[in-house]
Parts: sequence; structure tokens; C-alpha cells
Amino acid sequence: MASPHNDVGLQPERTLLAWRRTLLSMLAVSSLFLRWVPYHGAFAFGLIGVALLAVAAIWLGQWRRYRISAQGINDNRTPAAMGEVLTLSLTCAALGALGLYVVLRF
Repeated sequence: MASPHNDVGLQPERTLLAWRRTLLSMLAVSSLFLRWVPYHGAFAFGLIGVALLAVAAIWLGQWRRYRISAQGINDNRTPAAMGEVLTLSLTCAALGALGLYVVLRF
């Protein structure tokens, strides 16, 4: 199978692996929130839902980002994934704030 780009450093593959590590981290976070379910009920399920929505968004966008990155290398114009990074940052900040709220409130 021929490579869709001519980057010997395999930048699109490294980026894809970084997003996969982020996906696995969010899965770990959602599984940690499972420990709160007996104590916080629906609120903990809400946190799990937010984390799993982030996982789904990352998973669904992986191959699109890979294709865009590989094509960008061929065109010498690789666009930044500003929307994805900003959304993930806000999601992580919200999960952290809500987790802190749970710890301090209950």
C-alpha cells in the first residue's frame, strides 16, 4: 500500500497516535468517574457522558484529521486543528471544574 504523503518523518501518523492517546486518557477518566456513581448518582453519569462524548468526537474525527494532514503535507499547507483542540481543552476544563465541584460540595 502506497503512503498518501511523502513525509519520511511520518508526521500524520504521529498526530494520529497523539489523538489516540488522548482518546484513551478520556476513556480512563470516564472509568474513574464510575467510582462516583454509588455516591453521586446521576451527576456522576453526567460526567461520564461528557467524557464519552469527547471520546466519540475524537474517534469519529481521527481519520478525517489524518486525511487532511496527509493532503496538507502534499500541498505544503497543513491546517491547524484549532477547533478540535479548543473543544477538547474546554471539555477537559469543564470536567476538571465539575470534578472539583463534586469533591468540594459532597
